[in-house]
Amino acid sequence: MKNEIIGNINSVESMGLVDGPGIRYVVFLQGCKLRCLYCHNPETWEINKKCEQITPSELIKKIVRFKSYFGSDGGVTFSGGEPLLQPEFLVECLKLCKKHGIHTAIDTAGVGFGNYDEILNYTDLVILDIKAVDPSEYKKITGLDMDLFNNFLLTCIKLNKKLWIRQVIVPNINDNEESVLKLKNFIKKIKNIDKLELLPYKTLGVHKYKNLHIPYRLEGVLDMDENKCIKLEKILLN
Repeated sequence: MKNEIIGNINSVESMGLVDGPGIRYVVFLQGCKLRCLYCHNPETWEINKKCEQITPSELIKKIVRFKSYFGSDGGVTFSGGEPLLQPEFLVECLKLCKKHGIHTAIDTAGVGFGNYDEILNYTDLVILDIKAVDPSEYKKITGLDMDLFNNFLLTCIKLNKKLWIRQVIVPNINDNEESVLKLKNFIKKIKNIDKLELLPYKTLGVHKYKNLHIPYRLEGVLDMDENKCIKLEKILLN
């Protein structure tokens, strides 16, 4: 379509099972401002990296082919990278999904360029990755201040948007009761949370850093003990 917005897509997953409710078509958008210590998708950082370029109308044609698999629970999740860094493209895709009766979710760290009201107007679910709740810890993990994240979270609260809250638990960084209680205290004022999860840190993405010639700052840190993570999650939920 003439003058249609073009998005940069790193990859897609047609039958995702962990990126929201039900079976999901997951779109991984290119670009992220954060440089998290434990990021397992460094190939998505640079927004102008050569990758698939696609228009919203082209993307929705691919998505609707899988609509029969979604059932009553599934749908589309826009992930990344950080989907909020391509707001115009994201909004148009979300609009088209709603036009076709498809449930929409965004998997985000809440760090974009704004325009959140319009984005969230077409979003059924926000899967929000909270890196840390203490400003100094947040900056240590991500390299940025918390202001942008806080602005997005406040918009979600204002619009009463359904939230799934997630936090990655990393050995020797936040794998302790004190950190989990900080998170619990931070989120207790948020009334629109539908689900809480603590995700154990994995080393699955380490090889990507070697391939990209990027130093991996958690070199030598082992996978998070899943049983310990479950115990910490019980503290969060109780």
